[in-house]
Amino acid sequence: MPLRKAWEDLSRTTVGKAPERYGVYEIGDADGDVVEVGAGVLTDELKEALAYGAGEQVRWEATPSLDRAEELASEHRDRL
Repeated sequence: MPLRKAWEDLSRTTVGKAPERYGVYEIGDADGDVVEVGAGVLTDELKEALAYGAGEQVRWEATPSLDRAEELASEHRDRL
């Protein structure tokens, strides 16, 4: 199941809004198709995605722990 948040452009401005917390994120292409699902400290992960040009769009959900973020990411990957 994809995250229930709206896509945002994968840009420096958007990455700057990401909380410095653990979370799960999705990177999407221009059509809104998920191309990557990951977990970790959101600011760090999204900066890396931006630097490597991983996709066009992003959405994320903060979690209380890395374990929970990895669990959600695994569930999302299984459904792709």
